Amino acid sequence: MRKIQKIYETTQEINFISPQKEFSLYWKSFQESELGMIYQAIPWSELAKSFKIKKSKKGPDPIFSPQGMLALMFLKSYVGCSDKKLILHLNGNIDFQMFCGIFLGPERIINFKIISEIRCDLSRRLDIKILQSVLAGCWKPYLQDPNIMLEDATCYETSMRYPTNVKLLWESTEWSYKQLKLICKYLKIRMPRNKYEEQWDKYNNYSHKRKRTHKETTKRIRSLLYLLEKIVGLLMDIENKYQEQLELPKRYYTNIKTIRKVLKQQQEMFKTGKSVPERIVSISKSYIRPIVRGKEVKAVEFGAKVNMIQFDGINFIEHLSFNAFNEGTRLVKSIRYGRSLFGKITHISADDIYATNANRKYSTSAHIVTNFKRKGRAGKHEEHRKIISRELRKERTIRMEGSFGTEKEYYGLQKIKARTELNEILWIFFGVHTANAVRIAKRLAVSRVERKAS
Repeated sequence: MRKIQKIYETTQEINFISPQKEFSLYWKSFQESELGMIYQAIPWSELAKSFKIKKSKKGPDPIFSPQGMLALMFLKSYVGCSDKKLILHLNGNIDFQMFCGIFLGPERIINFKIISEIRCDLSRRLDIKILQSVLAGCWKPYLQDPNIMLEDATCYETSMRYPTNVKLLWESTEWSYKQLKLICKYLKIRMPRNKYEEQWDKYNNYSHKRKRTHKETTKRIRSLLYLLEKIVGLLMDIENKYQEQLELPKRYYTNIKTIRKVLKQQQEMFKTGKSVPERIVSISKSYIRPIVRGKEVKAVEFGAKVNMIQFDGINFIEHLSFNAFNEGTRLVKSIRYGRSLFGKITHISADDIYATNANRKYSTSAHIVTNFKRKGRAGKHEEHRKIISRELRKERTIRMEGSFGTEKEYYGLQKIKARTELNEILWIFFGVHTANAVRIAKRLAVSRVERKAS
């Protein structure tokens, strides 16, 4: 190890070792670090080929290669900071630069939006099944029992305010009113009369109350439904009358279509008092649906529901949807998908919701041992079956549910801050597999120590 040089205020000249001349020294130090172990655990070239990223012939060369783009996404999940902070770290951290395959030297990246641009590009190319088959092929030698599959579902929540009917209606009304005001100003026509200012005062008083009665909430919903219907109608009339003079952006038509659907749903809910299918809970994230999980802390969650399968602590996404689904019906598909990744499956551990008659019948016909509670009379080897079932259940409860908590707490999946559906799916994918890469990196480090000891 070289002697550490201390920098004082009186130092007139600092001579650092040039990374270009002493690259092997820096590279060796990087490979021995935790980040370097993660780098070695990821099959970069195969992943880059699967994304099918083509280099543009026009313009200057991009800062990041296809491998560097993927490394940037893994790094974001690993560090767990904002895009701007990640660029600041990248500018001053030689290990981060080596992980992404670049060397900046005295230069600095000043475009903080480059990560967002890369994320949007990769999200359009993402194919989870193909990429996971690449990762499974690379990580299979480090799995001790790939024949044992654990399965469970979880919800990765999106970053949004808790939706209530009053909030949603007010946001729709506020957006529609602002658009009406802008359009009237552009066309130089008189603003139609409405009671927006009056309703703003009432909503403001209502939202600042610590406790709201059912009567007050019903009154607010009725008033906002009436106002929103009037403003949406005024917008439609102006669009039809001045369609030749108006050139509205695509986002306007997307949002107004969502707001009309919200209005229709809220009117039906107000009349019937029952929920509606495909219920919208956010204007900006219209793809989000309420997921009823029945947990003690949170009865309802808002985000992507994922059916996950696990092999020796390594998680793989079997099914991802923003709509609620019954994970109990996906056991057979999960077994088939697990076989495509790791071959024969002999043992399965899953929650009680998966213990349907159809799943039991399939598992028996495929000679797969499960942790499901027995139906009917005890068999010949009942005691052995109970021991295996207890161990499988314990493994799923501790290891798999613990991995969900680790991913959410340390790899950016607690509250996903992506703004589009595709970006949110990409965010989940890299968060899950960054956690997997860290686990594989630890096994790589242990195997190296054992080889040296032997």
